[in-house]
Amino acid sequence: MVFQLRKPRRRRELTAMTDEDVGWLDTGVEIEGKMKVNSGLIRLNTHFKGEILCQGTILVNDQAEVDAEIHTKLISISGKVKGAIHASDRVEIKEHGVVLGDIYTPSLVIDPGGFFDGQCHMPIPGPEKQSATPVGSADDLI
Repeated sequence: MVFQLRKPRRRRELTAMTDEDVGWLDTGVEIEGKMKVNSGLIRLNTHFKGEILCQGTILVNDQAEVDAEIHTKLISISGKVKGAIHASDRVEIKEHGVVLGDIYTPSLVIDPGGFFDGQCHMPIPGPEKQSATPVGSADDLI
């Protein structure tokens, strides 16, 4: 039996301000309506109610309370989100993050201390590429 040890994958930390930031809504702001972000990263640390359409990344910081249907590429949650989340890449629920609603994504990461109450819907992966080695080759004997 052969075991393969892999280096731990380093997850990209999304905490420092970067050049791709397009907006930051901080405490004391309350927004209701529809938000559309065409690219980049939006940070929410506020109360938001409505719908969010983002083709980039959303960070829901620890003081944020979001009640919305969210469509995004990637979302990282340290605050509270109530509503359906549709993420084409990944959903991350951090240590104190709370999600109340359904999640639609190919990848879900929940850190210890994160909370999720809802259903997770993941797409069925496509057929894996078959190897180019024909059956009965010399490689089968090893």
